[in-house]
Amino acid sequence: MSANNNEWSPSSWRTKPIAQDVEYPDQDNLNRVLDKVSKLPPLVTPGEIERLRYQLAQVQNNEAFLLHAGDCAESFDACNQEAIAHKLGLILSFSLILIWGARMPVVRIGRIAGQYAKPRSSATEKIGDRVVTSFRGDNVNGLDPDDRTPNPERMLSAYFHSSTTLNYLRGLLSSGFASLHLNQPRDWSLSHVQSPALQQEFENILDGLSDALEFSRTIGQDRSKSYEHGGGRDPLGEVDLYTSHEGLMLPYEEALTREFPVPSGAHVASGKTPAKAHYNTSAHFLWIGDRTRQLTGAHVEYFRGIRNPIGCKVGPSMQGEELVRLLDIVNPDKEPGRVTLITRYGAGKVEEHLAGHIQVVKASGHPVVWVCDPMHGNTHTSASGLKTRSFGTIISELTSCIRIHTENDSRLGGVSLEFTGELDDKGFSVTECVGGSMELCESNLPLRYQSFCDPRLNFEQSLDVAFLISNHYKQERRALRKGKQNEYEEDVVYSALGGLQSRSTSRIASRAGSPPKAA
Repeated sequence: MSANNNEWSPSSWRTKPIAQDVEYPDQDNLNRVLDKVSKLPPLVTPGEIERLRYQLAQVQNNEAFLLHAGDCAESFDACNQEAIAHKLGLILSFSLILIWGARMPVVRIGRIAGQYAKPRSSATEKIGDRVVTSFRGDNVNGLDPDDRTPNPERMLSAYFHSSTTLNYLRGLLSSGFASLHLNQPRDWSLSHVQSPALQQEFENILDGLSDALEFSRTIGQDRSKSYEHGGGRDPLGEVDLYTSHEGLMLPYEEALTREFPVPSGAHVASGKTPAKAHYNTSAHFLWIGDRTRQLTGAHVEYFRGIRNPIGCKVGPSMQGEELVRLLDIVNPDKEPGRVTLITRYGAGKVEEHLAGHIQVVKASGHPVVWVCDPMHGNTHTSASGLKTRSFGTIISELTSCIRIHTENDSRLGGVSLEFTGELDDKGFSVTECVGGSMELCESNLPLRYQSFCDPRLNFEQSLDVAFLISNHYKQERRALRKGKQNEYEEDVVYSALGGLQSRSTSRIASRAGSPPKAA
């Protein structure tokens, strides 16, 4: 760590101005809760955190792709068996599509097991004729207008809901849920997808995968038998899944920050691994939001001292010089795997800002993972008053990011999405974003609008995005293999989008005159 970290402590953020702070009416109760949280066991371990840092360094080296995805804000009510399994199934389905097309590993970071707080643009909101304190997430206050007083006991609930979610995720992943041997991928997706064309595309991947596994068994490279009989870890049966949330509630984050010996094998750019370091044990990966990235503020002060890999949201208001100064503060030794930049400009502003940010970061020598968040800059309000996002606009920003990185001798390393595998009691997906192969329109939004925060892509829309990215990297791979670099540079960025649009058109035509399947 750099010299200025000698003055850092888990509580040094308290000397800085803080954005998005929560005012608790009972400070004594707040202190009792934080003391209790500080004595509870860690939710994640230094070894897991270091493994993620290593894998994010692989993403920086174009040896892996990052999928960062999940709910905009989790709710305590959604901490149940079905919801957790559906979320995991969607993450696995999305990553399998990417792996098949790109032929590279996918690093999976879920917005899960702790994403219970949200920043707000105003301290109050109007509900009917009442002006009440804004809802800040389940670990602060309640969604009910009569339950808006911040309650520190909710932080204890957040810890235990995070622990329960993480425990069930680990149980699923260690007991065959992610297995490619046991026909599991069909259970992740196909029963939830309404479009026959999309089902067929996923089936094509599974057929190819089945052939590959059969070939591996034939030549003796399949280790599933030893795994089934108690052997070592099976790479086709288990996967890594890391947890993340916005590091918004600094008192809670401080209470779960612990000093540990750095595991052997951990690497830093300076060549000298510290003997001990502070790890935030509430999640493997935390990020600084666009509203809390002030260079002299409390959040940047806290984040600069933890050893976890971190994300920084980069919006259109971020100046190039400011971005480099932020990187200097949170990663002064330019360590690989440390910082992920999550861009969220909006489709109408990405052309104006992304190229400049790429160039100043390259000139600074900072190693970063570039990730596109095509969700947060593209929210609008429908005629009925519901917040929504257009699938076409989301795809537009994502496609522009891919192209702009290529034009600037850079590479998009991942995507950050708000999506959900959530289903109603009839097995239908949510209806919160318009467009996609389901062709949802604004009149469909009230059918199953379940988000209490931001609109999320549903199961089918999410797989549409997965196929877009997968097809892009598949075409890139094929072009480079044939030595057609110029052809790739001119055409491949656009062909994946065109393929998605043509597939969407064929799906729409196949059910012309019918209401959307989700309805």
